[in-house]
Amino acid sequence: MQLLAMLTMLIDHVGLVFFPEQEIWRIIGRIAFPLYVYALVQGYTRTSSRSRYIMRLGVIALLSQIPYQLALDSSGLNVVVSLLAGVFVLLILDRTESMLISVLIVAVASFVMDFIPFDYGAYGLLLILIFRYAPLHLLVWWHFLLNILFLFLNGWVLQLWSILPTVIFVYGDVLWRRLELLRVRSWVWRSFYPVHLSLLAILQWWKY
Repeated sequence: MQLLAMLTMLIDHVGLVFFPEQEIWRIIGRIAFPLYVYALVQGYTRTSSRSRYIMRLGVIALLSQIPYQLALDSSGLNVVVSLLAGVFVLLILDRTESMLISVLIVAVASFVMDFIPFDYGAYGLLLILIFRYAPLHLLVWWHFLLNILFLFLNGWVLQLWSILPTVIFVYGDVLWRRLELLRVRSWVWRSFYPVHLSLLAILQWWKY
């Protein structure tokens, strides 16, 4: 799973930087974010120390921000910041008993993440919540409805392809178990995002 997440993210970013007119790169890249969301939710629920987990995410987010802006020509916040924000929302929701307050927290966080903007914005937060709280048999349908909502709100046609890994999560048990067995070293997994963005930023500068 980690290898697939890194590969599809790399393909997405290479396409965005060097072949922006070719949609196939971005279509393949739509697979990456649900994989990272899945990994985030699994890490959040299984980690032995959430404070250390948050610290690691914070360091990766900080190291990634400048390469993210340089490589992808963006003024927003990188996707790891979005994942980190999602963790903080999960922490608050897990300690909140009132449904009304929970809805208010999600609404405010969604607005802030769209306004600043965070990478994936409100969509990213809502997908994290779906992966955290939706029953497995409804996961595909909730993800599908989220994609349809943002198709109408933002015109995100390519994001419809992001449903593919979720379908595998739910229906591809045998395939997924085999993918889960393919592990990479923790330092590779944690450093991949800032390192590959730094390399793309250097290549972006080099081509000019």
